[in-house]
Amino acid sequence: MLDAINRQLIAATQAGLPLTREPYRALAEQLGLDEADVCERLQALLDRGAIRRIGAIPNHYALGLTANGMSVWDIADAAVADVGARVGALDFVTHCYERPRHLPLWPYNLFAMVHGRTRDEVRAKVAEIAGLIGPAARGHEILFSTRILKKTGLRIAA
Repeated sequence: MLDAINRQLIAATQAGLPLTREPYRALAEQLGLDEADVCERLQALLDRGAIRRIGAIPNHYALGLTANGMSVWDIADAAVADVGARVGALDFVTHCYERPRHLPLWPYNLFAMVHGRTRDEVRAKVAEIAGLIGPAARGHEILFSTRILKKTGLRIAA
């Protein structure tokens, strides 16, 4: 699926692009390629779905957003896709996805991550989500983060 050069390119970028004015040129020099070839290969990997995106990932802790709450919602299964799309479109929701219930202890099937400077700010945003969902929400909780366990995605070897 991946040729040796694409594998090296992914390995060289999976921890982030070089922090220079010309990151694609720096990658090209590192890998012994032309800058245009690096850009074409990355675009082809995006087009094939081998990589999902190239973009900045802000560190919300460094930005002062240290109160982080995963809001969990009990939504009727028939409505969860529609509700999830509306919740996921909110600019303050960074992750939104459906997960299976584990009854009788865990009735929640929709998860939406909210960040804020304080827990009260997160609670206010979750209240806004509750207002958007309305009676489709049969219940919800906020699970506040207490520490970071891992902040990386999949890593492959060159």
